[in-house]
Amino acid sequence: MTRIDTITIDGRRIGPDDPPFIIAEMSANHGGDLDRALRIIRLAADCGADAIKFQAYRAETMTLDLASPGFVIEGDNPWTGTKLYDLYAGAATPYDWFPELFRASRDADIIPFASPFDHAAVDMLEALDAPAYKIASFELVDVDLIDRCARTGKPMIVSTGMGSEQEIADGLAAALGAATREVALLKCTSAYPSDPAEANLRTIGAMRERFGVPVGLSDHTIGINVATAACALGACIVEKHFIDAREPATADSVFSALPEELTELVAACREAHDALGQSHFGPAEREAQSLAFRRSLYAIDDIAAGATLSRDNVASIRPGFGLPVKSLPEVIGRTAKDAIKRGTPLSWDLIA
Repeated sequence: MTRIDTITIDGRRIGPDDPPFIIAEMSANHGGDLDRALRIIRLAADCGADAIKFQAYRAETMTLDLASPGFVIEGDNPWTGTKLYDLYAGAATPYDWFPELFRASRDADIIPFASPFDHAAVDMLEALDAPAYKIASFELVDVDLIDRCARTGKPMIVSTGMGSEQEIADGLAAALGAATREVALLKCTSAYPSDPAEANLRTIGAMRERFGVPVGLSDHTIGINVATAACALGACIVEKHFIDAREPATADSVFSALPEELTELVAACREAHDALGQSHFGPAEREAQSLAFRRSLYAIDDIAAGATLSRDNVASIRPGFGLPVKSLPEVIGRTAKDAIKRGTPLSWDLIA
């Protein structure tokens, strides 16, 4: 199995030894307002996100305009009762916005890329020199789309929500079987919002071991705790839906992070990554100065030359300049070579 330790998107290296790559997902949060979309881009950059991600599709290429069974959303989610076609038509980002969205992102020093949902979307994004492609969880099984993205040679991030181990393996094979050699996976729970109890973050390490690629998290929970925990478990990417304000409401506003939340998420995820450090035994650099305040063996009473060392005149106390505490059994019962003053750290030179 080919192992991929890192990928690079627009000059930013992404891997287990790098700070987590934070993606602000705009999705439908522009609400059909270009000015709002541009504001969300600027806010995402101000919050410290590394990238802003869009979705590129048209309703007519996603589904049919029907109200028959299967074409109306059911279940426990924000869109129950809505026709699929109407949801996608209202949430879609107009293709003629994309040049301005990419330009504004680059001006704000935040990396723009997108999830394409068909070949035409890939063609449009290629014309904008998109630096990477994201495969949405629902498209994990669309190996034809994955193949099309992979043939651009650009890095790919693949979400795995709902995916079985075999489906993930098939999607990854479709990417690696074409031109792309830089692929990362995202652990994802495709429920909106999702319950932290269903996050199953231990899967991140299992996916990294099983598939040999960098692994991150696409987070649909409310709040920042799950994303932070994921980074503490080694997630190197965090994708979070992002919005400027709850109102006007959008298709995704309920489970999207506000600016103050994204700012906290960026800081918390990077701190969690920093805390991982390396496997290390012994004192850390700043910890070394505390060694002086450990216990060690001291004379706790004046001891005459030739006197026997006992628990009455020797004890383990702070600071740590005497013999180690583990030497106490060897010390007790011996005699002092010379007089030892109370408060003297013991050393073998003082003991007969």
